[in-house]
Amino acid sequence: MAAAKPGRLTTIGTTVVPLAALVVLALTWGRDLSGPVVAVVALFLVGAVLSAVHHAEIIAHKVGEPFGSLVLAVAVTLIEVALIVTLMADGGPKTSSLARDTVFAAVMITCNGIVGLTLLVGAWRNGVAAFNTDGTVAALATVATLATLSLVLPTFTHSVQGPQFTSAQLAFAAVVSIGLYLLFVAMQTMRHREYFLPVTRDGEVLDEEAHASPPTARETVLSVVLLLVSLIAVVGDSKGVSPTIENVVDKAGLPESAVGVVIALLVLLPETLAAYRSARRDRVQISLNLAHGSAIASIGLTIPAIAVASIWLDGPLHLGLGATHMVLLALTMVVSALTVVPGRATLLQGGVHLVVFASFVFLAISP
Repeated sequence: MAAAKPGRLTTIGTTVVPLAALVVLALTWGRDLSGPVVAVVALFLVGAVLSAVHHAEIIAHKVGEPFGSLVLAVAVTLIEVALIVTLMADGGPKTSSLARDTVFAAVMITCNGIVGLTLLVGAWRNGVAAFNTDGTVAALATVATLATLSLVLPTFTHSVQGPQFTSAQLAFAAVVSIGLYLLFVAMQTMRHREYFLPVTRDGEVLDEEAHASPPTARETVLSVVLLLVSLIAVVGDSKGVSPTIENVVDKAGLPESAVGVVIALLVLLPETLAAYRSARRDRVQISLNLAHGSAIASIGLTIPAIAVASIWLDGPLHLGLGATHMVLLALTMVVSALTVVPGRATLLQGGVHLVVFASFVFLAISP
């Protein structure tokens, strides 16, 4: 993920913009925003996204892969979880399906949108997109297991009415989710780290970046702080523009689930842009680490957090998917397995994933 050392103007911009975006967030938090103010917030939101990607790349170059991808995925997910819990606490019973809709949208965006874009860019530039089968298959298996246990099973349990778990079932799902997530992280960063490193088209593992000198410890610490500031600004400003999105969706007569899709797209912008830039540098494995790692973190961290929050949250917690979304999830897992097993993908595989993603977005608008 390393790039050439940034110039002075870039450094100043990626330092000032996150702080300015945080100030904008503080000034607009909890207020009804007019059209021009929403435009300003959106502008700083984009700036915060670009800054987050910049600082994530600096950290990744310092700590190496796959730790760099893990930093961005976990940071975004933790702040996203905080946003979900806050919205559920403020929204009451009408937000009973918010966690499910957000997590499912994250899985569709990462496993189809980001993966499809990554494969398309990698194959377009190099004929085929090469990646490490061992790590990618393991990550996909983890996503499939977590998604099925947390988002599919609640639809078919009978202890309570509706697509939800009992307290005991929710506790079990939370323990399993966090346990499986921690096991995956341990495998990714320690025991089988080489499975998640980029590879050449000949299968050679690339374990170092030589494009630029590693950043100093001071630069790395500064980037960690500014990455967190940028991500807080991204998620917070996304919440700030969400009422405008809700009004537009309502006036257009679209289903409420469309709001969750738009917000998820905004929150996942940093990972999307980082994955795109890695694919352009022929580091497709890093892009897949970001995509699958974000999906795993989204489920593995959100379900335990919601389980704890449900102790004081009012109203039901709907986690089970409907029939349409279960079909899309099953199609995603089948297509993903056929894509990653060979360890090489062409433009066709990238296009297939993007079609599945487009179908998800279309059905969110026109169910």
